[in-house]
Order: sequence, then C-alpha cells, then structure tokens
Amino acid sequence: MTFGDLFERAAALGGDLDEADVRRALDDVRSTADGNGGDSGSDGDSGGEGNEVTDPLDPSPARVVADADALAADLLVGGDAREALDALRSHAWTTLVASDPLLDDAEAVIASLSDADLAADWRDAVEAWREPVAQPPGDHPALASAYRGGAMQVVSLDPSLTGPRAAAGLRDRMPVSVREPRAFAAVFDPAKLYPDAVGGEYPGPDRDPRTMDPVRADGDQHR
Repeated sequence: MTFGDLFERAAALGGDLDEADVRRALDDVRSTADGNGGDSGSDGDSGGEGNEVTDPLDPSPARVVADADALAADLLVGGDAREALDALRSHAWTTLVASDPLLDDAEAVIASLSDADLAADWRDAVEAWREPVAQPPGDHPALASAYRGGAMQVVSLDPSLTGPRAAAGLRDRMPVSVREPRAFAAVFDPAKLYPDAVGGEYPGPDRDPRTMDPVRADGDQHR
C-alpha cells in the first residue's frame, strides 16, 4: 500500500476535514491517555525496536519529527501538511523519526476521523518509512522523539509548541525548531542541507513521494 493509494482512499471517504478537526481529535486522544496514566498506548519503555530507551543521538537538521496531528493531516487533509511531508518523502537521505506512542496517537486520530482499516494500512506504510526511537513513558511523543532521535526539526499543528515562548523554552533544552507545516515547507531547503548531510552537489529529489520508489536523474522511477 503506497502513500498515493492511501491518499486516494482518504479522499474517497470524504468528510471535508481541516487541520482544526485533526488538532481537536489529537487533543481528545492525548487527554484520554493522560486520564489513563499519561501513557500514549504502550506499557513501559516504548517507541523503538526492543523498547529500550537509549542515549540521545547526535542532532541533525536532516532528521525530522512530524507530530501526530501533522501525520494525520497529511493523510486526511492534504494541503500544507502534505507539502511539508512530501519534502521528506522525496529525499531518501532525510529521516522521519517517530516513537511508537507518536504513531499510536496518529493512528488513533485517523481511525476516529475516518475508519480503522485506513488507519491500520497507514500505520503499515509509515512504519516502513520512519526510523523508530524509544521514549520514556509519559513524555510528549513528538518532543521525546526529537530529543532521543537527534531530530532538529519538528512539524506540528500544536500552538503550544509552535509559539515564540515555547520556542525559547525548547532552545534552552535541546537544538530543535518546531514549526507549523506551512512554515516548515517554506524553510526546509534540501539543496542547502545536502552538502552537509550527504556531501557533494544536490542532485534534486531522489524518491517518488507517493510510492517511495527511487527516481533517476531524468525524473523517471526505477523499475
């Protein structure tokens, strides 16, 4: 199941959803989790293969976290969230970092706003894309994923994370910028990141954002 297939299925379900709907649904999911002890759907250490929380990785601007609302909006709304995540899907040398609790939240939002089958198939696709990272239980899934996974950028619809006061507080704790999808898409510049992240001259996008298949220099997919 490709992302293109998932986007078509989501569009066929209709619903006329917007980012505010997604944001409210995530608030509901996380408030319910808080009421059950603060854990986002997992027992004990969570979010990575083996469920063992390790020391944080070295930070890199090519490593990015998309919060659960941005992931769900990418699928169900499109627009700015899809543009932001297409920038990552189009480049194999970038890394989407996500803990299991982060994906649990996004899957729950998708299921609540569409249907469980679409949510499960989306989970399979994003599992194959993301790099897993373990987080301590009770931590904010997006911020914990960024801190533990060395991600210097977070894409989120949460105004409590994207506001200037939050930004100042986060910079005191870790080297991360949290932006709304539109702002992330505007500042994320693969051509500037490539020389440091990979080396050499930027060759352009190397992956189809809908299929995640490699793309040749002439723009055609490898078969």
